[in-house]
Amino acid sequence: MVVQHNMQAANASRMLGITTNAQSKSTEKLSSGFRINRAADDAAGLSISEKMRKQIRGLDQASTNASDGISAVQTAEGALTEVHSMLQRMNELAVQAANGTNSESDRGSIQDEILQLTTEIDRVAETTKFNETYLLKGDYGTKTQVIAAHDAGLAGTITQNTTTATFTMNALAMGDTVTIGGVKYTIGVEGKDVKTQLANALTVIGTSADKLEYGEVVKIDGKSFTIAEKTNADTSEVAATQINKFASQGSTIEYNGKVAKLFSTEVGDAPADGVDGRDATLITAAKAYQLMANELRAASSIGCDAIIDVPKAYYDGTEFVDKVPNQADEVNGLKPTQVNLANGGHVKVEFVMKKGSAVVQKSLTFNLHVGSDADMTNKIGVTIDSMTATALGLQGLNVGDATGKAATYAIDCISDALAKVSAQRSSLGAIQNRLEHSIANLDNVVENTDASESRIRDTDMAEEMVTYSKNNILAQAGQSMLAQANQATQGVLSLLQ
Repeated sequence: MVVQHNMQAANASRMLGITTNAQSKSTEKLSSGFRINRAADDAAGLSISEKMRKQIRGLDQASTNASDGISAVQTAEGALTEVHSMLQRMNELAVQAANGTNSESDRGSIQDEILQLTTEIDRVAETTKFNETYLLKGDYGTKTQVIAAHDAGLAGTITQNTTTATFTMNALAMGDTVTIGGVKYTIGVEGKDVKTQLANALTVIGTSADKLEYGEVVKIDGKSFTIAEKTNADTSEVAATQINKFASQGSTIEYNGKVAKLFSTEVGDAPADGVDGRDATLITAAKAYQLMANELRAASSIGCDAIIDVPKAYYDGTEFVDKVPNQADEVNGLKPTQVNLANGGHVKVEFVMKKGSAVVQKSLTFNLHVGSDADMTNKIGVTIDSMTATALGLQGLNVGDATGKAATYAIDCISDALAKVSAQRSSLGAIQNRLEHSIANLDNVVENTDASESRIRDTDMAEEMVTYSKNNILAQAGQSMLAQANQATQGVLSLLQ
């Protein structure tokens, strides 16, 4: 028997220490809820779970970012709802002002309301903000914005390019009618004398003197003449070759349902200013083109910083500088008043205009970061154009003229503004829907990643409680055995008595 080395007690003490250490770890896991409380608990698991935690917390914030983005977009879109309402009211007012029953003072009152609405559109654009960011007045810096051109209600087709617009129409022929600025004009029949004028008139309405047959009826100034072998004024019969004797300058010729009117100038040719001296609605084709060019300019100058130039006219592909096509001009043997039978249709006249512009603020652009990584594909860009009255093309909008034409042209201008606001709202709505899908996806990824991280990091309380109970019993047993081992060496004392 020895007293220096009590191996039973040492062994019991060592085992008790192991059990106590294990019991301590179980207690820590049960009290914290985590299976890994330090790297030593599971080095690999700790590394994996921390990467997952980074992703989870990043995605949680990304979901919050997207929600904030939706709030900003809804703020802008809500403000544009009111802008839309004001534009609809302005359109209503413009239609009202275009009506001929209104006096100039009536249109002045309408203009007052339009000015107030225009000012309010500017105020909404200048003051709408989210988290100190102004949403509708654009960003720092300016840009030149091209204003859309309009056809002034003329019969034809307008095509828009980047900086120019082209209005295309059939060339006007003698006898044609055309409405310009709400006034119906007739293209008069030209000629050096009445005989030539009448010959031209018959050609316009689809025949000629040598093709008129006996029994056919031609009306001159409302009086009917029957084509016969000989002229008899008493019976209103006339030989085809003498029909010109019953016409004069300014006469109206009718045949087979078609009408042509002669100019009433002294020499029988076209009037110098293009307008008949007796009938202001009887004009030359050249005069009609000039009036059209002016109307196109007036309709397309609304909202521009400067009035655009008179559109240049092109006839059959050839530019006419400083003038528009007239009866004396020929290109490839054809005149503007002739039908291009070889091509099966009228010669085309094009009015090419340089589109007007306005200086506006640059578009506001910001990115929403909706991912946990630095990948640039995690950014959703939001662009909001300036929604001021100038940017909407409402600059200088005026319906207070005496004729109502300005109000008519304002309708197209307001329509363009409505289309721009609609496009912006549509874009914001699309972004909002996209963000909602992004949030749903982010929340799904967070949920599944969280579940995976939980399996690595969290304590299985039931399993760990079994281990804790086992270690608790072992600790009690170890303490008992250590006491017994220490008691066993007491027998040495009996040998020393």
